[in-house]
Amino acid sequence: QQDNLLLLWSLTVSIFGIGGLLGSSGSRYLTVKFGKKKCLLCNNVLMIVAASVMGCSKISQSFEMILIGRFMCGVSLCVPLHHQYVGEISPRKLRGFANSTSSFFWTLGKAIGQISGQRELLGSQALWPVLMASCGLPALVQLVTLPFFPESPPYLLMQKGDQEGCKKAIRQLWGEGQHQAEIDDIMKEKATMKNTKILSVLELVKEPAFRWQLYMIVTLTATIQLCGINAV
Repeated sequence: QQDNLLLLWSLTVSIFGIGGLLGSSGSRYLTVKFGKKKCLLCNNVLMIVAASVMGCSKISQSFEMILIGRFMCGVSLCVPLHHQYVGEISPRKLRGFANSTSSFFWTLGKAIGQISGQRELLGSQALWPVLMASCGLPALVQLVTLPFFPESPPYLLMQKGDQEGCKKAIRQLWGEGQHQAEIDDIMKEKATMKNTKILSVLELVKEPAFRWQLYMIVTLTATIQLCGINAV
């Protein structure tokens, strides 16, 4: 029936956001406990599994596999690790530029997906499973290359207290040289964090000092979601 079909399509679109809510909610605990590199690797595995599930949905004749794959994609993509990891492993003079690349490539990926989804390319009845599974290709590339990168230096120093590991990671990333200024900055940040209370989501909502900023962020985010970008 048409109503049931509309409900399924709506659920397929929105379940990505539900997975994203779950992924973003647990991101802080996971990154502190396991580190950004390990979490990124797990994200890549999850994305490859999601791509495989969605790619096999036509053969299995199961729309539920698309729902499961979309949910897993939401969990994987909405754990905010990429820009954090890229920013922390970048030299200070390139940190702003490196952080901005995440938004650029996010938008570029959406554009490529829209173009690839045309009927003349991968949007045909025969090739749409390939389009659904294509999200696993970037994850596979990152899964193969990321083990050659070190863990984030700030994580090693601030969370693990491993100063030698931090120095080794910095030398591997930025080459030999004098990097004591960057290490001192991380130590200052660590000292500042000790005297700063980290608020939970509920405490943040109740805190009057952040109320107007929170209202602004919620309004902007809701506007982006309601503009129809997810439906596209």
